[in-house]
Amino acid sequence: MVYSIEKIAKILKGKVVGDGNININMLSKIEEGTKGSLSFLANNKYEEFLYVTKASAVIIASDFNIDYSRISTNLIIVDDAYQGFATMLQTFSESRNNIEGVHKYSSIEESAYVGKKCYVGSNVYISENVVIGDNVKIYPNCFIGKNTSIGDNTILYAGVKIYDHCVIGKNCMIQSGAIIGGDGFGFAPNAENEYTKVAQIGSVIMEDNVEIGANTTIDRATMGSTIIRQGVKLDNLIQIAHNVEIGKHTVIAAQSGVAGSTKIGENCMIGGQVGIVGHLKIGNNVKIAAQSGIQSDINDNEIVQGSPAFSISDYKRAYVYFKQLPKLNSLVNRIEKELKNILNK
Repeated sequence: MVYSIEKIAKILKGKVVGDGNININMLSKIEEGTKGSLSFLANNKYEEFLYVTKASAVIIASDFNIDYSRISTNLIIVDDAYQGFATMLQTFSESRNNIEGVHKYSSIEESAYVGKKCYVGSNVYISENVVIGDNVKIYPNCFIGKNTSIGDNTILYAGVKIYDHCVIGKNCMIQSGAIIGGDGFGFAPNAENEYTKVAQIGSVIMEDNVEIGANTTIDRATMGSTIIRQGVKLDNLIQIAHNVEIGKHTVIAAQSGVAGSTKIGENCMIGGQVGIVGHLKIGNNVKIAAQSGIQSDINDNEIVQGSPAFSISDYKRAYVYFKQLPKLNSLVNRIEKELKNILNK
């Protein structure tokens, strides 16, 4: 996709300083700019790159103080440079996904319905009674199980697997390798001290505007549904177990795991490599620091850290003493020796 600088300025409601007729066909960091690329400057730390960049245009905020005499590139002046560049990232991303058609090596069952302006890539299999909305993009090697529905404008990148009876909302994005609706980890010990598999007959419901990272897995419920609410963002390599519910607009960073039947509230922020045991209730607006271990319920608006996790302010105070333990140990040993010497006299 190619845009003139003038057209970009109109999209961003900005003003061009320089030649607005030059075409832009890519985005770049300011220090790596090349001819035909668009960059941005929103941090004083990178100002020097503005004067030497080879980018054809740079988005810059109107209140950013620069030396115009040293500038050789074109500028697009906007209110918020970072937001402006984010808008162009979205615009370029959408243009990449502006494809339609059904590949001849895909397989769609007769009872399935595929909406308007969809793309179905090579080696995609769409099972019986699947309903796919309009403008859905399904990239090669995806599998969609029976009786699944996918809402308008959703994107499934290569290799996504969605098992039977799942519901995927509108405007969702599922990255490569994600598996939605696999069996939960359910096993019951028997009299022979072996484990018998517990059938997982539930589903996964994913509401609108959800994003799922690469190789993330969301298990189906034993009964009922595992639910990912509107606006949730899950990073790569996350495990969501059976019957978990994640509230609206919660974000979870990579390599975290949530055990079965735990309920996480709305607008939570959960760092990377966090482990949450099963059957807990995590309140709204909770923040959990990276590598924390959650073993008990957390109330609304709490910020926790550690394993097992507790209040982050208490954790930081405790950590001060933790770092001093080697010195304290040496001090105790020295005092112990001195006491022994005194007692032996």
